[in-house]
Amino acid sequence: MDLEAVRTYVAVAEAGQFQKAATDLAVTQQAVSKRIAGLERDLGVRLFARTPRGAEPTIDGLAFLPHARELLRVADRAAASVRAGRRPLRVDVINSRGAAARLMRDFHRAHPDVELDIVMLLDIEAAVAAIRSGSVDASFRAVAMPGRPLPEDLTAVRVVDEPLHLLTGPAHALAAARTVPLAELAGHRIWMPGLLPGSEWGAYYEALAGEFGLTIESTGPNFGSDALLDTIADTPALATFMGEDTRLVWPTGYGLRRIPVTDPVPVYPHSLLHRRDDPHPALPALRAHLAAATATTAPVVGGWVPSWAR
Repeated sequence: MDLEAVRTYVAVAEAGQFQKAATDLAVTQQAVSKRIAGLERDLGVRLFARTPRGAEPTIDGLAFLPHARELLRVADRAAASVRAGRRPLRVDVINSRGAAARLMRDFHRAHPDVELDIVMLLDIEAAVAAIRSGSVDASFRAVAMPGRPLPEDLTAVRVVDEPLHLLTGPAHALAAARTVPLAELAGHRIWMPGLLPGSEWGAYYEALAGEFGLTIESTGPNFGSDALLDTIADTPALATFMGEDTRLVWPTGYGLRRIPVTDPVPVYPHSLLHRRDDPHPALPALRAHLAAATATTAPVVGGWVPSWAR
């Protein structure tokens, strides 16, 4: 059904005249007549009866009028839901417990008037596709992956370097350490069942393991963070990496230890990725907020990132 014809029908019904409706719609009276005739053909009924005073809806026209108005309301709401400036700013944070989610919570506190829609996409290909299609405005990613340049219509700005911690159970050989040099992790089993091959975080940890001779295992199904914490707490031979900003809660009886890694400090490079011509009016506010936050954050001394992310 032609929505412009439906809109024209409602305008005529409310104005009572074809000429008045044409003026209200900024079209010719001939265009109004053609739209109404086409709608009547589609519906198989007459919608208006000509009278000396203009045009009055027929019985069928009166029955159709409330439904026509509802059609227009639904169409307007659908358009507004995806129109930049009339919908929330959509941002992908990968997961709800890491640095990106913390940055967006800080932005929300600083700009409570900005409506936000937080989504969590699995990999960078999905994020890039969503940004280029306009279904997402921005994404936090470690985007500088070897052999995968960004499309020219996208840009990325480094916003935070997140140091890594080692998470161990109470019986692990390194559990009593206040910090642990990266070189000392060689020979220890680091278990990360959520490490997805082909993802940007998979490429990061592959480079980390290769450069420092680490053993990073991703065997077994990924049952989520709770199962990971259970296993690390009960298995002295296993540890895992966790970002400094990652917020997890576990029972006090687990006795888990978070130990900063040093010499050098491995940092995960988070960047804000978005389309260069994204029109959402709240995106500049987000970029300015992140730039200010970055300016006031002390740089990580001796931080390590893969060569392709520098």
